[in-house]
Amino acid sequence: ASPARSDSESRLAKRGERASPLAGSNLNLTKSDFVRLTPARARQLNKKPKMNVKLYNQNAEEVGTMELPDRVFGLKWNADLVHQVVTGYAANKRPKVVHTKDRSEVRGGGRKPWRQKGTGRARHGSIRSPIWKGGGVTHGPRNEKIYSKKINKKMAKGAFYTILSAKARDNEIVVMDDLKFSEPKTRRGAEFFKKFVSRQEFSKAKNGKGVLIALPARDTVVERALRNLPNLDVEEARNLNAWKALQYKYILFPKEALTKI
Repeated sequence: ASPARSDSESRLAKRGERASPLAGSNLNLTKSDFVRLTPARARQLNKKPKMNVKLYNQNAEEVGTMELPDRVFGLKWNADLVHQVVTGYAANKRPKVVHTKDRSEVRGGGRKPWRQKGTGRARHGSIRSPIWKGGGVTHGPRNEKIYSKKINKKMAKGAFYTILSAKARDNEIVVMDDLKFSEPKTRRGAEFFKKFVSRQEFSKAKNGKGVLIALPARDTVVERALRNLPNLDVEEARNLNAWKALQYKYILFPKEALTKI
C-alpha cells in the first residue's frame, strides 16, 4: 500500500502538481530566503575589509592607525585608464618647439632663376623649391600642430584614485596627525625630513623625487621650510592629479588633507 499523503499533497496531486522537495523538512526557510539578491545586498556581502594605515606624528613616531576611505584608496588597478590619462597629461605639457619652414617662409627665391624655355635645363620658378638645396621643407614638423588631448574629469579622478589605491597597497601613503613648523627655516624642514627617512620603511625617500607632501590648504611657513630640500615637493591636496602622483615614491598627507581629494 502507498504511504498516506498529507492533505496538501493530496490537493497538489489532484491538480497534477508536485510538492516541493523541501516540504516537510526542518530547514525553516522563509520567503525572504528565495528573494533575488539585490545589487546593494551583493555589495554589502562582497565588501572588502577596510584599509588601515599607521598614523605618525611630526617626529616620525607611530601614534595610532587611521582608516582610509574606500572610494579613494580601495580601487583595483586599471592600467588602461592610468595610461590614457597620464599620456594625456604628457601631451598637454608638450612644448611646440620644432618648426620647419616651407618654401614661402625661406628667405630668397623671389626671382625666376632662368627663363622658362630655350636653355636646355629643367624649368624652375624659385631657388627655394623643396627640391633645391637650401629650399623649403615639405611636410616637416610645424609649431601649429596641436598635441593636446582632452581628459574627462571622471577619468582624471578615477586614474588619480587608482594610483593612490596602488600606493596604499604598497605602503607608499603616509598619514600624519599634523604638520606645522615654528618658523619658515630650511633647518626645521631638514630636521623633519631626517627623522622621516630614518625609518626603514621610508629610507627610499632619499633617492630622486622621494616625497610629495599634500597640504590641506596653503601654508607659507611649511612651504618655505621645505622648498629648498631636493628630495621632496609641497602641493595643496586639491591640486594633485595622476601625473604628479606618479612622480614621487611616497605621498604624505596630514590627516586633514584626506578630505580635500
